[in-house]
Amino acid sequence: MTDLMKLADETTLPGVPPELFASTTLALRPWVDELIDTLGFDPRSSYVERFWLPILGPSTTWLLRRIATAFDRTPSGFLLPLADTARELGLGEKSGRHSPFLRALFRSCQFDMARVVETTLEVRRRVPPLNRRQVQRLPEGLAGEHRAWQEAQLRVPTGEATRRRAQALALTLLEIDPDASAVEQRLTSWSLHPAVAHDAIRWAWERHAAAEAAALAGAGAGGGAAGPPPRRPPAA
Repeated sequence: MTDLMKLADETTLPGVPPELFASTTLALRPWVDELIDTLGFDPRSSYVERFWLPILGPSTTWLLRRIATAFDRTPSGFLLPLADTARELGLGEKSGRHSPFLRALFRSCQFDMARVVETTLEVRRRVPPLNRRQVQRLPEGLAGEHRAWQEAQLRVPTGEATRRRAQALALTLLEIDPDASAVEQRLTSWSLHPAVAHDAIRWAWERHAAAEAAALAGAGAGGGAAGPPPRRPPAA
């Protein structure tokens, strides 16, 4: 039994079996949730740093950011080296029920940022907005700042808000289906204006293409494995 599995026996959380930590690595893949993937925030965003950090704590926030960056390189999922990741986040290898790294993993599940599916940990690529109860837990100044942020969002013009939602949705769907034309058809089937859907697909495809090119360049320099298969670009 590994040290991490011993810790998991001592630090239990409903739905998180200790056997998940029996290996030196943990299988991760994205938690696909079309609503949160559309309306949520990147774990590396200023919203998460400003408002989620006091709720999640620094260790869990940094862990989610590290995982989000890894998903950019390998969108379908990857194996997380547990001990190395703990050291890279400055969490060490402390034993006992209060191991910072193990608590960060458990807190990600506790706050619905991750969930266990069989032997895999599914992690959200986008973080939902705080709910009312969570806002009430913020320091008074931050809670007021969050209310001001919400009011500002209500003043965003409808057209701009629709464009942003379409872009976020296109970005997520292209991770599931690399055929841009098929994804564009799906967007229009959800009552998005064809022009909005087309612009969103082109924007998302360019983002994915740039990320994949960077990943391939890094793999070539380091002699790593080949990147994901190329995506089919949108029609002109």
